[in-house]
Amino acid sequence: MLLAPQLAIILVFFYWPASQALFQSVFIQDAFGGNLEFVGLENFQALFADELYLQSFKVTAVFSVAVTVIGLSLSLALAYFADRAIRGALIFRTLLIVPYAVAPAIAGVLWVFLFNPSLGVVTHWLRSAGVDWNHVLDGSQAMTLIVIAAVWKQISYNFIFFLAGLQSIPKSLIEAAAIDGAGAWRTFRSVIFPLLSPTTFFLLVVNVVYAFFDTFAIVDATTSGGPAKATEILVYKVFLDGFKSLDIGSSAAQSVILMSIVLVLTVAQFRYVEGRVKY
Repeated sequence: MLLAPQLAIILVFFYWPASQALFQSVFIQDAFGGNLEFVGLENFQALFADELYLQSFKVTAVFSVAVTVIGLSLSLALAYFADRAIRGALIFRTLLIVPYAVAPAIAGVLWVFLFNPSLGVVTHWLRSAGVDWNHVLDGSQAMTLIVIAAVWKQISYNFIFFLAGLQSIPKSLIEAAAIDGAGAWRTFRSVIFPLLSPTTFFLLVVNVVYAFFDTFAIVDATTSGGPAKATEILVYKVFLDGFKSLDIGSSAAQSVILMSIVLVLTVAQFRYVEGRVKY
């Protein structure tokens, strides 16, 4: 009885929409859902024969790997320095948490202003350094922009967990390593990082899911999938085909494939990566 409200929420807002996506993925229907025609797996076959959809796979792979690796690395470095006894450490930690309160769409708009080809402050600095920045025309620069925005948005979340993990490590272990003659890097590699492996594993799973799903608003606000679909990740293509092109069947099939990819990646992480985690 105590679990019933939560189970009801999960059924209504998670399993029911997922079942609707599975149902719609094997039909062709009009934009209003009035006429349905069963086509079986034709929607899936058409997707894997579409070069633009396969290109979205490549874009998503590059984007998700970059966001996960860069985000975790920077967050761990910031947490490591914030954990040290330095002047203003409390202010430093507080400021690093602030970006998490910013909505993804707002984060995207902020970085668009900073990298605006005509008026952006960062663009002005880059051109002073000899870099001709224009993410509206250059696909690689557009990808760099959305990666920066996505990493910046998630870095606070990662930072909080890494900092909590660092503070839970007994200082006696670090002191023992120092007495044995281990330097800062050796202590981090042999003592600190292995003890952070449960936190790192948890954040790895969370960041992969974040890169696949929660970055939609950032892409929509910054590049809208352009230029020339260079930043059209899978979750954004689901939106374009479903809500812009009104191809409900193809969009539902894409959502099923995307859900399956994330499920497989998550299971693989729990099966193969968790074995290296030291609790």
